[in-house]
Amino acid sequence: MTDRKKRIGILLFPGVEELDVVGPWEILSCWTQFFPGDGFEVFTFSFDGEPVDCAKGMTISPQHRLDHAPARDVLIYPGGRGTRSLIIDSDHLAWVRAERETTPLIASVCTGSLVLAAAGLLAGRPATTHWRSLERLETLDPTIEVRRGDRWVDDGDIITAAGVSAGTDMALGLVVRLAGIQRARQVRRIVQYDPEPPTDTEWVPDRDDPAGSWR
Repeated sequence: MTDRKKRIGILLFPGVEELDVVGPWEILSCWTQFFPGDGFEVFTFSFDGEPVDCAKGMTISPQHRLDHAPARDVLIYPGGRGTRSLIIDSDHLAWVRAERETTPLIASVCTGSLVLAAAGLLAGRPATTHWRSLERLETLDPTIEVRRGDRWVDDGDIITAAGVSAGTDMALGLVVRLAGIQRARQVRRIVQYDPEPPTDTEWVPDRDDPAGSWR
């Protein structure tokens, strides 16, 4: 057990995608609560500390306001429609760059990687995002090696996950990195995470239709 708990902070902002937050939270909070001896804890925070209205209508109350939040060893940066304004917010991008200087590991989910790209954190790196935003990721920074087929991309001190549910997979990958494969297997068993989509149809992405098509 470490002398000081290492802390994982999950950022909340208006328009954040619910599962981008709750998926990683479920995995990481299960891990830290069932295995406190590993020396990690997880918390949520927002800039003003007020409840956040998410992309699909859920409201989440953060545990901390930014200026009172503990220092972070890991930052989880989720995605959602709220990132549309953040990628052009110079003050926010400056905060992201400053966070890079003080946080050893940053992991994004879905379109959270667009904000990291806009802040310059993904220059020359492999990365991914939601399939509908892959071209936007390329446009934001042409030096990024866009990994179109990967669920998540671990590039050492920065990890990017693809769309929404991929964040849960990425969080399990974090447990592997930080506590080992056996611990991740235990966490996966506790939350009974064994994806078996209840469909035998083939899904075909369609850029003109947000839901894609089925056949």
